[in-house]
Amino acid sequence: MKTTFLLAIIFMTTVAVGQTSVKTDEDRIKELIEKTFQEIFSDLEPQALDSCLTADFLLLETGEVWDMEKMRDYVKRSGERKSTVKRLNYFDFIEIKIEGKMAWVAYYNNAKFKQGEEIVREMNWIESATAIHTEEGWKLQMLHSTVKQ
Repeated sequence: MKTTFLLAIIFMTTVAVGQTSVKTDEDRIKELIEKTFQEIFSDLEPQALDSCLTADFLLLETGEVWDMEKMRDYVKRSGERKSTVKRLNYFDFIEIKIEGKMAWVAYYNNAKFKQGEEIVREMNWIESATAIHTEEGWKLQMLHSTVKQ
């Protein structure tokens, strides 16, 4: 009886742990958005451009078109500034649709810019993005960003 009870507990624990560790494509898309903004726009890591974005990536940023060349230039120039201001990103996902190897996502993006412990600026956007599932995993192909007043 004790052995059966113990085996049942082990089985239920294994199932529960296994269920919480399985990531869905929706989870991966959310992580991609968070990683993209953290590594590219906060940490200014040039290698993140290739790991998060497709080669033909476009950013439609408040009336401007940014291709990969402009993105690389932005990361390079921003990284050279050595600013003490840190960008913290927060997301509120509205909807994610996945069709095979293609997905789109809509979300609110909030960035707080801190210098030390003081918030020196805050910006809000409403954004949409498309992602493609590649051999390396999900990557953003297009991002459309509109400043939210």
